[in-house]
Amino acid sequence: MQQSSQTEQETNSQSSPAEAPASSGLWELFTVALRLGLTSFGGPAAHLGYFRQEYVVRRRWIDERTYADLVALCQFLPGPASSQVGMGIGLLRGGIAGALTAWLGFTLPSVLALTLFAFAVQGGAAASSPWLHGLKLVAVAVVAQAVIGMGAKLAPDRSRRTLALLAAAAALLWQAPYSQVALIAAAGLFGLWAYRSGGAQQEAPASLHIPVSRRAGAVSLGLFFVLLIGLPWLRTAVDNPSLALFDIMYRAGSLVFGGGHVVLPLLDRELVPGGWMNSETFLAGYGAAQAVPGPLFTFASYLGAAAMGWQGAVVATLAIFLPAFLLILGALPFWADLRTSPRAQGALAGINAAVVGILLAAWYQPIWTTAVLRPADFAAAALLYGMLEFWKLPPWVVVIAGALLGSGLGYLPGA
Repeated sequence: MQQSSQTEQETNSQSSPAEAPASSGLWELFTVALRLGLTSFGGPAAHLGYFRQEYVVRRRWIDERTYADLVALCQFLPGPASSQVGMGIGLLRGGIAGALTAWLGFTLPSVLALTLFAFAVQGGAAASSPWLHGLKLVAVAVVAQAVIGMGAKLAPDRSRRTLALLAAAAALLWQAPYSQVALIAAAGLFGLWAYRSGGAQQEAPASLHIPVSRRAGAVSLGLFFVLLIGLPWLRTAVDNPSLALFDIMYRAGSLVFGGGHVVLPLLDRELVPGGWMNSETFLAGYGAAQAVPGPLFTFASYLGAAAMGWQGAVVATLAIFLPAFLLILGALPFWADLRTSPRAQGALAGINAAVVGILLAAWYQPIWTTAVLRPADFAAAALLYGMLEFWKLPPWVVVIAGALLGSGLGYLPGA
């Protein structure tokens, strides 16, 4: 009996951090996600850097390999990849309630800010503020730290470093809506062939408890396709503005790869010619969206509020993120089994190296090219990187420092 108890304790001590959601609770998950939602400036690539620093490095809720696998999975899926990664981490911590809690905390600040923008902001002047430029420099530091840290773990040998560099070059030279998905698929096929005999020398993935059954996952995937096919038909049968707005936003969240910037032309084609708003209103909101933290998909909250007030903001926000929730809920139960397969591990070795390369490409464009415009910008970005990497300061402190540095740089000659 004593030996059995000792064995049980040893087993529990070796379990993955993701298998112990009860120790944190939904409130802790919400407050952590809310802090990320208040401080994660810089777009999807920067969000992944913030997530890694908070969830992997600081709190150790998941390990580096699991995080990279989750990022790779979400790159395959349509919709906002960084939001899906947050939902996935929440799902691992606290089930469906955890996924919803993580999404709500990360999304709520920008939803409220952009909804208020719809009523109060005039034009996009905030997008050129000096403090916002400082936040772009924070993104340079955060993503640089993520690229270096993930590269050391996921591209430790010459073949995978080469693959990461090739993926970065291809991502920069071939910028199309489906380019990232194609690159990840190609890297997976390469890994399946190159590492079929264990040449990647991968660590065994940490065991994961996915608190959702495969049957529930299949139901979630089925509901995703039912809504995608059925909503346009229902919209023609029922004349209801809220339903029409829900359909527009749901299709945008279902069919777009590459993040918030890619969804811009699709929503523009749906809303401006359809008479929901004029082009000036549309573009003013897009400019304002650059000045708030969190996912760029919350641009939908602004559009809904501009079209139909608070009701429209709620409808548009729920509709554009619902596909991401259904897809991550449907994919994770199957992914957890797949990632333990030796052949799948070879494919994931290639995919994870490509993810490092794609993140490197995103660090250069648009982050570096829009933030580092003169030597003073580089000096500030280097200082912010040192605050993160060497002084180990929390990201929210670095965000405040970046905003103050940006404001100070605004007074320099030529600013």
